[in-house]
Amino acid sequence: MICPRCAHDAVETIATSPVPGTWDVQQCARCLYMWRTSEPANRTTRDLYPLEFRVTAEDIDRASEVPTVPPLHVAN
Repeated sequence: MICPRCAHDAVETIATSPVPGTWDVQQCARCLYMWRTSEPANRTTRDLYPLEFRVTAEDIDRASEVPTVPPLHVAN
């Protein structure tokens, strides 16, 4: 299996449906894209994944760091 978003071949099964054979949640080791196997083909198949959302290894390497999420403020 390859990642629909970046075409990397290291894809891991993160979760499996409690109903056997219904769906799995997959995650790409390179771009971290996650998808459920029961989603439409344009979200799960590289050839059908929208061109404007595809990324390359170079795109990922050049991406700026993701900012940290600030602590949650709890209302009194």
